Amino acid sequence: MNSRLSNDIKAEAKRLGFFACGIAKADRVSDEEEIRLRTWLQQGMNADMDWMNNYLDKRLDPRLLMDGLQSIVSVAMSYVPAKRPPKEEPQLAAYALGQDYHDVVKQRLRELALFVYGPENIDQARFRVFVDSGPVLERYWAEQAGLGWIGKNRQLIIPHAGSMFFLGELFLDIPLDYDTPMPSRCGRCTRCIDHCPTHALSLEGPFDSHRCISYQTIENRHELSEEAKKAMGNVIYGCDICQQVCPWNRFATPNHIPEFQPKEELLNMTRERWKHLSIEDYRRLFKGSAVKRVKYEGLMRNISNLFRKFTP
Repeated sequence: MNSRLSNDIKAEAKRLGFFACGIAKADRVSDEEEIRLRTWLQQGMNADMDWMNNYLDKRLDPRLLMDGLQSIVSVAMSYVPAKRPPKEEPQLAAYALGQDYHDVVKQRLRELALFVYGPENIDQARFRVFVDSGPVLERYWAEQAGLGWIGKNRQLIIPHAGSMFFLGELFLDIPLDYDTPMPSRCGRCTRCIDHCPTHALSLEGPFDSHRCISYQTIENRHELSEEAKKAMGNVIYGCDICQQVCPWNRFATPNHIPEFQPKEELLNMTRERWKHLSIEDYRRLFKGSAVKRVKYEGLMRNISNLFRKFTP
């Protein structure tokens, strides 16, 4: 194929700040993956995230997303925070402490495309970039590209690095050298399943989105489930428990991407400040942040759960 270009792409990806980069041949997903996805959707495990049913044909065959697609370059960028709010204060999922990852990762993928095609050809080049923004099975393709394996916590786990990574894809119309998927190294470990506070994870059954605290506090536009209210502790956005208990994440090292460093104001937030968060505070604190997805009303719903009063 094209060994030199493949190696150059990986080297440039690392220069751009990506922790890992691999390449998979664009093709229809495996029969096993198709059955898994179809069954999961038919069972309603996607809760009310109906958009997951959209463009199913393209999810199953990425070649329908771009004419001439031959190679899928999969990248991972760490979001392990160097600083976090004090443990006793309300918490947000680690990925949401910095700026919106969609913009950051997409921009660097466009720079990678510019490297591949050259400035003189980029306007005529056929490529696409995706970052959790299209009908692309990101973890599946990262696994096919040899970045890691999909663990029992349903996250992509990279050897000796863990799972706290943003994933992105660069679709190219160029044949390249393709990497080999690696087998799971979870072994007999079930810590993520054992510690999931709402039992959204199970060893044999499918992942149940509706029970997941991340779904409940981010995607859910209704009242929090009673199960989530009792189990979410001092979390007000997302949940990292299945990653925090994963032994592979003990190897994780803080990222140095400037855009992913949390604002000092966010690090200094206290329970009292969260309780009285105004919409103006919200807009300032989360300008350019992924937290905007939950909207002010959703975040205040989550915050109010910390201050709820139980009556006998």
